[in-house]
Amino acid sequence: MKRLALLALCFLGAVSLRAEDPATFPVGGLTFKRPADWTWVEVSSPMRKAQLSIPGAKGESAEVTFFYFGAGSGGDIQANAQRWVSQFRGNENAAKVESEEIAGKKVTIVSAEGTYSSGGMAGGPPATSHENYALLGAIIEDPEGNIFVKMTGPSALVKDSRKKFLDFLAAATPAK
Repeated sequence: MKRLALLALCFLGAVSLRAEDPATFPVGGLTFKRPADWTWVEVSSPMRKAQLSIPGAKGESAEVTFFYFGAGSGGDIQANAQRWVSQFRGNENAAKVESEEIAGKKVTIVSAEGTYSSGGMAGGPPATSHENYALLGAIIEDPEGNIFVKMTGPSALVKDSRKKFLDFLAAATPAK
């Protein structure tokens, strides 16, 4: 009987955790609406303001991470874009840094592909290499501080998710 009660409690805890996945979430001065098939993930670093997972084939997934450091913080846009690109080796000519306007905001779009070196920052896990990976990132300029959104994962999945990612950014609204 105690075992059944414990199992029921564990099940209810898991269900309630799942129910708390936000449909919308604020980062800096914007509120983002999470696509239904993108999973909310507990952030793996205190620097991250939000983290999502995009499911792919064969159990693969791409990760979407959000960073916000406040007005005047977080570093220069070009320096951040170049740092993101430098995390990829083997296909340097494929890297692009472009400026666009999305939903009235100036956005720097960064893309790269090749072998991705993740982690390796002070106090974090050691660097790990991932072959055939890609990056699609966005640095959204906002008066309350730039918002950094970075999707990384298997190259085919990131490329297939490009339109949905850009539509996701365009659907962001001012935070309340």
